[in-house]
Amino acid sequence: MTKTLLILGAGGHGKAVAESALLSGQWQRILFVDDRWPTLQESFGLPVVTDVAGLAAFVDKAQGAIAAVGNNQVRAKWCTAIEQAGIDLVSVVHPRAYVSASVALGAGTAVMALAMVGADAKVGRGAIINANATLDHDAVLGDFAHLGVGVQIAGGVRVGARAWLQAGCSAGYHVVVPEDENIPAGAALRAE
Repeated sequence: MTKTLLILGAGGHGKAVAESALLSGQWQRILFVDDRWPTLQESFGLPVVTDVAGLAAFVDKAQGAIAAVGNNQVRAKWCTAIEQAGIDLVSVVHPRAYVSASVALGAGTAVMALAMVGADAKVGRGAIINANATLDHDAVLGDFAHLGVGVQIAGGVRVGARAWLQAGCSAGYHVVVPEDENIPAGAALRAE
């Protein structure tokens, strides 16, 4: 059976998630859902088939969906739309990422190329662990949080819901990042 994945968001992150899904071998067909439809008909060589409001029409045409947009609030809203449409909210893990077998990975999470998620880490719903990011052992990444490209999170760190650590940030052992925080690129966080 050909497994079809709906990806909400046909922008840059959506393209990276589509590539990851296809490379994983778990999905054979990708359909984009994007609010620029019907003007936007194709992205990354793949069809854009509807806008978010039309998502429910695809409940019998897809085996799963993921919200692929960097904005944490929009991603949360789209994950809710997926579930309200009766479509399974699924995660996508790039085949060249490493996720420990002991990780609790929330539905709707994207783990991108060369990312590493260590032993006993906990990842919430709809999170992003972007390319070359590390979430080390016993760390917690809250619902709809976003680790940008190259972010390095040490063991025991807690990142609150909807927090965004932009590209190149690092957090030393036992740092706590509050909910909804937006940490600028390259920042180095230390426990107090």
